[in-house]
Parts: sequence; C-alpha cells; structure tokens
Amino acid sequence: MNNIAPAASRRAILSAATLAAAGLVAGPAAAQRNFGADAPPTRYPDPDIVTIDPKRFRAKLGNTAIQRVHTGMGWAEGPAWHATGRFLVWSDIPANEALRLTEEDMKVSRRFRSPSGFSNGNTFDREGRQIAFRHFNRDVVRYEPHGGMTVLADRSPDGPFNAPNDGVVLPADGSIWFTDPGYGALMDYEGERVRQSAESPRPFQKEAVWRIDGQTGRVTKVADEPFKPNGLAFSPDYRRLYVADTGKSHYEAAKNIIWQYDVVEGGRVQNPRQFADMTLDGKAGFADGIRVDEDGNVWSSAGWVGDGYDGVHIFAPNGERIGQIRLPEICSNVCFGGARRNRLFMTASQSLYTVMVETRGAHFC
Repeated sequence: MNNIAPAASRRAILSAATLAAAGLVAGPAAAQRNFGADAPPTRYPDPDIVTIDPKRFRAKLGNTAIQRVHTGMGWAEGPAWHATGRFLVWSDIPANEALRLTEEDMKVSRRFRSPSGFSNGNTFDREGRQIAFRHFNRDVVRYEPHGGMTVLADRSPDGPFNAPNDGVVLPADGSIWFTDPGYGALMDYEGERVRQSAESPRPFQKEAVWRIDGQTGRVTKVADEPFKPNGLAFSPDYRRLYVADTGKSHYEAAKNIIWQYDVVEGGRVQNPRQFADMTLDGKAGFADGIRVDEDGNVWSSAGWVGDGYDGVHIFAPNGERIGQIRLPEICSNVCFGGARRNRLFMTASQSLYTVMVETRGAHFC
C-alpha cells in the first residue's frame, strides 16, 4: 500500500500545519471549549492563541495550552504577582475578598483578605508590600509586614474619590499611580452605591488618573482626558503611560480605546493621544486591565462583545493588534508572573486562567 501522499496533498497538509502553528486557523469556539477538570487534553498548538502578525507576535508557544485554574467567583479582578513570595493575589469584588495562588502547587486559597473593602486592583511596592484599591472605602491602602494596614489616600484635593480601581508603582520614586472611574460607587454589588450616582455616573468628582507621592504622600491629578480611566501600565522604560478608557459604559461620546501619554519629570504626563482602538471585525469591546511585556507590547484584557473577541488582545508598540487569546468569558485583567515572569494570568469573570508565553513582563508586578 502506498502511504505517500501526492505532492499537491503534501503541500496542502504542510500549509495547513504552518497556519495552525501560527494560530491562523480557527479552532473550536472558545465558548464551546471544556476547561473543566474532566476536559480532554488540548491538541497543540492551542487554537485559541491566535497570531495576527507572525513577525511581531512571537510570544506564542506551540506546545502550551490555556488552563483554567480556578472558578466560582462573582467578578474576578486585579491580579498582582509577588516575586519573592511566588504567589498571585487577585480580587473577587462581589465576594468582598482577595484570593491567593501559590506557584509551587498552583493551589488557590480563599479569604487571603477578608473583608477586602470590595478591592478591585492590587499591586506591590518596592518593598513587596501589597497595595489595594478599594471600592467600598473609596481609598488606597497598603498592607504592612506587622499585619496592620495604612490608608495611603482617601480623598483628592478636589474631594472624596469616586472608587479607586487599578494602580501601578513607579519604582524610581516609589510613587503610586491609580485610576478612579467610580464603578464601585455606582452599585452595591461591587461596593456601595452612593446617592449621587442616581443622578450622575460621576459619583463625586471628575474621573481621573491620580498619583501618590512616594515621599510626601501628596495626592495630585495626573490626567483626566479618559472618560472613565480604568487599567493602566507603564512602558518598559517608564517613559510612556497607557490608560484603558471604559467610559463608553456611561458616556455616549467616549470611545473604546487605550490612551497613551508621555511621562515627564515631576510626576507629570503630556501629549495625550489614542494608542489603540479596541474595534475588531467591526465590533468594539472594552479594554480593562493592561500590562506591558519586555518588548513594549501591550497586553489588554478585552470583553463585552462575545465569543471570538473576549479574552486578551496584544498590541505592538505602535498600537497595531498582533495577537489574541480567546477565552470563554469576559476578561477583566491580566498579569505576568511565575519565576521568570513568563506565565500570563488572566482574571475573567468567574474564573482565573493561565498560559505560558515566550516573553516576560516588563515590570516586577
């Protein structure tokens, strides 16, 4: 029996294999995929890691798969990696708790922080102390080594915060930069609905990006161009700031985009401009939490469109979309972790997902 395929057939097989390796052949829809404990093995390469630009999206590994490591939450958010402790912290906002995953056994423990103040974002400072951005208390807090908690900021020069959302630390000066879109003050499910929110989607003050000085603790406004600034991240050299805008949820004039700013001396930014448009195939969802890898690519959570869109979108430094990770749930945030910062964690609605990638997070958290 002749087992050698004709030349044309061989070319077709090789072509299909090449496209599959690049992630350009659509596999089963992510929404139909079984991520449960009884799921069959994923055939490599994972069809839900999609390469849009093979020359620039080099992070995809051919022999790794997306895994769901925990589920059962209400709205998972704010993943942050502690490099020394080798664990991940993230929030289940409606459950009023923060959870923890340990790297050595991938075990998840609940009630790491409980009550958490309906915290959303989390990060760690230069000393490894956890910083949380809390909806219910409308503040930014730091958990101390002795077990106590320090309130770093609970109001701006303009008045009470709406509901701090997400934040990052600038290592050079220890300053903390965070967003205040106010979602936690618009509903009891993720914080506490305030009376003003019945009349306006702006609970107390103009939504903005704020900075806490690392030495004096002084709070200053950084930017307020985004309608509802949400996730934020620095470029690898800290010369640019990226801010996701989810203002379309409440403001008709808003656009589903990621902003870019130039970071200048004195804790200031300038030159606000659009970095990336979240529109894909004529549909525009929200960018929420974002991170940057060592090559300057921006990894953005994406959601509120549906299967084939929801998950993670990867943008090159010039703002062009080069890759995608499709998830069966709306993705809220992402974080690089693991011993080499080459494991991507994704908080997505009710679940926590992870996948190994051939790149590293640009920053320690």
